[in-house]
Amino acid sequence: MPAMRCAPRPDRRGLGLLANGLLMAVLLVASLFCTATRAQQPVHDARPLQFADAAEEARFHALAAQLRCVQCQNQSLADSNAQIAQDLRREVLELIHQGHDDTEVKQFLVQRYGEFVLYQPTLQPGTWLLWGGPLLFLLGGGVLLWRLVRRRGSAVVVDDARGDGW
Repeated sequence: MPAMRCAPRPDRRGLGLLANGLLMAVLLVASLFCTATRAQQPVHDARPLQFADAAEEARFHALAAQLRCVQCQNQSLADSNAQIAQDLRREVLELIHQGHDDTEVKQFLVQRYGEFVLYQPTLQPGTWLLWGGPLLFLLGGGVLLWRLVRRRGSAVVVDDARGDGW
Protein backbone atom coordinates (compact mmCIF):
# COMPACT_ATOMS: atom_id res chain seq x y z
CA MET A 1 0.00 0.00 0.00
CA PRO A 2 1.47 3.31 -0.99
CA ALA A 3 2.24 5.80 1.79
CA MET A 4 -0.31 8.52 2.07
CA ARG A 5 0.98 11.99 2.06
CA CYS A 6 -0.84 14.74 3.91
CA ALA A 7 -1.09 18.20 2.62
CA PRO A 8 1.34 20.59 4.34
CA ARG A 9 -0.12 22.57 7.22
CA PRO A 10 -0.46 26.27 6.76
CA ASP A 11 1.85 28.41 8.89
CA ARG A 12 -0.32 29.98 11.63
CA ARG A 13 2.35 32.11 13.22
CA GLY A 14 1.42 34.95 10.92
CA LEU A 15 -2.19 34.91 12.16
CA GLY A 16 -1.07 35.10 15.80
CA LEU A 17 1.15 38.07 15.08
CA LEU A 18 -1.65 39.80 13.22
CA ALA A 19 -4.11 39.22 16.08
CA ASN A 20 -1.60 40.52 18.63
CA GLY A 21 -0.96 43.58 16.51
CA LEU A 22 -4.68 44.32 16.22
CA LEU A 23 -5.14 43.88 19.96
CA MET A 24 -2.29 46.29 20.67
CA ALA A 25 -3.76 48.85 18.28
CA VAL A 26 -7.19 48.65 19.94
CA LEU A 27 -5.66 49.04 23.41
CA LEU A 28 -3.60 52.02 22.26
CA VAL A 29 -6.65 53.79 20.81
CA ALA A 30 -8.68 53.04 23.95
CA SER A 31 -5.96 54.41 26.23
CA LEU A 32 -5.68 57.58 24.14
CA PHE A 33 -9.46 58.02 24.31
CA CYS A 34 -9.45 57.60 28.10
CA THR A 35 -6.60 60.09 28.47
CA ALA A 36 -8.37 62.65 26.30
CA THR A 37 -11.60 62.22 28.25
CA ARG A 38 -9.79 62.61 31.58
CA ALA A 39 -8.09 65.77 30.33
CA GLN A 40 -11.48 67.37 29.56
CA GLN A 41 -12.82 66.90 33.11
CA PRO A 42 -12.72 70.05 35.24
CA VAL A 43 -9.88 70.37 37.70
CA HIS A 44 -11.13 71.01 41.22
CA ASP A 45 -9.52 73.33 43.68
CA ALA A 46 -6.86 71.37 45.54
CA ARG A 47 -5.81 74.12 47.91
CA PRO A 48 -5.74 73.16 51.60
CA LEU A 49 -8.43 74.60 53.84
CA GLN A 50 -7.37 77.84 55.55
CA PHE A 51 -8.49 78.28 59.16
CA ALA A 52 -8.35 81.57 61.05
CA ASP A 53 -7.32 79.92 64.32
CA ALA A 54 -7.28 76.60 66.17
CA ALA A 55 -10.77 77.18 67.61
CA GLU A 56 -12.23 77.58 64.12
CA GLU A 57 -10.43 74.44 62.96
CA ALA A 58 -11.78 72.45 65.91
CA ARG A 59 -15.30 73.75 65.24
CA PHE A 60 -15.01 72.85 61.55
CA HIS A 61 -13.81 69.29 62.28
CA ALA A 62 -16.56 68.75 64.87
CA LEU A 63 -19.19 69.95 62.40
CA ALA A 64 -17.78 67.88 59.51
CA ALA A 65 -17.91 64.78 61.72
CA GLN A 66 -21.66 65.36 62.30
CA LEU A 67 -22.44 65.60 58.58
CA ARG A 68 -22.76 62.68 56.15
CA CYS A 69 -21.21 62.54 52.69
CA VAL A 70 -24.12 62.52 50.24
CA GLN A 71 -22.26 60.24 47.81
CA CYS A 72 -20.55 57.78 50.16
CA GLN A 73 -23.57 57.55 52.51
CA ASN A 74 -21.77 55.70 55.31
CA GLN A 75 -18.88 58.09 55.79
CA SER A 76 -18.83 61.43 57.49
CA LEU A 77 -17.96 64.54 55.56
CA ALA A 78 -14.64 64.59 57.41
CA ASP A 79 -13.72 60.99 56.45
CA SER A 80 -14.83 60.94 52.81
CA ASN A 81 -12.45 61.41 49.89
CA ALA A 82 -15.22 61.90 47.32
CA GLN A 83 -15.07 65.08 45.28
CA ILE A 84 -18.49 66.23 46.50
CA ALA A 85 -17.29 65.82 50.09
CA GLN A 86 -14.31 68.05 49.35
CA ASP A 87 -16.65 70.64 47.83
CA LEU A 88 -19.01 70.45 50.81
CA ARG A 89 -16.12 70.86 53.25
CA ARG A 90 -15.13 74.05 51.41
CA GLU A 91 -18.73 75.25 51.50
CA VAL A 92 -19.04 74.53 55.23
CA LEU A 93 -15.84 76.46 55.89
CA GLU A 94 -17.09 79.34 53.75
CA LEU A 95 -20.34 79.46 55.75
CA ILE A 96 -18.32 79.47 58.98
CA HIS A 97 -16.21 82.35 57.62
CA GLN A 98 -19.45 84.23 56.81
CA GLY A 99 -20.39 84.05 60.50
CA HIS A 100 -23.06 81.32 60.42
CA ASP A 101 -23.36 79.16 63.52
CA ASP A 102 -23.47 75.35 63.42
CA THR A 103 -27.28 75.20 63.38
CA GLU A 104 -27.48 77.54 60.39
CA VAL A 105 -24.84 75.54 58.50
CA LYS A 106 -26.77 72.32 59.15
CA GLN A 107 -30.07 73.95 58.10
CA PHE A 108 -28.47 75.15 54.87
CA LEU A 109 -27.23 71.64 54.04
CA VAL A 110 -30.56 70.04 55.01
CA GLN A 111 -32.42 72.46 52.72
CA ARG A 112 -30.08 71.53 49.91
CA TYR A 113 -29.65 67.74 50.46
CA GLY A 114 -32.40 66.72 52.89
CA GLU A 115 -32.28 65.18 56.38
CA PHE A 116 -30.01 62.45 55.05
CA VAL A 117 -26.99 64.74 55.33
CA LEU A 118 -27.26 64.68 59.14
CA TYR A 119 -25.89 61.71 61.07
CA GLN A 120 -28.43 62.46 63.81
CA PRO A 121 -31.65 63.60 62.08
CA THR A 122 -34.17 65.56 64.10
CA LEU A 123 -37.01 63.69 65.81
CA GLN A 124 -40.15 64.24 63.75
CA PRO A 125 -43.02 62.02 62.56
CA GLY A 126 -41.06 60.92 59.48
CA THR A 127 -38.11 59.70 61.57
CA TRP A 128 -39.91 58.02 64.50
CA LEU A 129 -39.25 54.56 63.09
CA LEU A 130 -35.60 55.46 62.55
CA TRP A 131 -35.20 56.46 66.19
CA GLY A 132 -37.52 53.87 67.72
CA GLY A 133 -36.81 50.93 65.38
CA PRO A 134 -33.87 49.51 67.34
CA LEU A 135 -35.87 49.72 70.58
CA LEU A 136 -38.82 47.94 68.92
CA PHE A 137 -36.53 45.13 67.70
CA LEU A 138 -35.00 44.78 71.17
CA LEU A 139 -38.42 44.63 72.86
CA GLY A 140 -39.75 42.19 70.24
CA GLY A 141 -36.73 39.92 70.73
CA GLY A 142 -37.18 40.05 74.53
CA VAL A 143 -40.87 39.13 74.28
CA LEU A 144 -40.07 36.28 71.89
CA LEU A 145 -37.34 34.95 74.18
CA TRP A 146 -39.62 35.20 77.23
CA ARG A 147 -42.39 33.26 75.43
CA LEU A 148 -39.98 30.52 74.30
CA VAL A 149 -38.54 30.09 77.79
CA ARG A 150 -42.01 29.98 79.31
CA ARG A 151 -43.27 27.46 76.77
CA ARG A 152 -40.20 25.24 77.17
CA GLY A 153 -40.44 25.40 80.97
CA SER A 154 -44.02 24.15 80.92
CA ALA A 155 -43.20 21.39 78.40
CA VAL A 156 -40.43 19.84 80.52
CA VAL A 157 -41.91 17.12 82.75
CA VAL A 158 -39.83 15.47 85.40
CA ASP A 159 -40.38 11.73 85.24
CA ASP A 160 -39.52 10.46 88.72
CA ALA A 161 -42.24 7.80 88.80
CA ARG A 162 -40.09 4.98 87.40
CA GLY A 163 -38.73 4.10 90.80
CA ASP A 164 -35.54 2.53 89.57
CA GLY A 165 -33.34 5.23 91.05
CA TRP A 166 -32.02 6.66 87.83
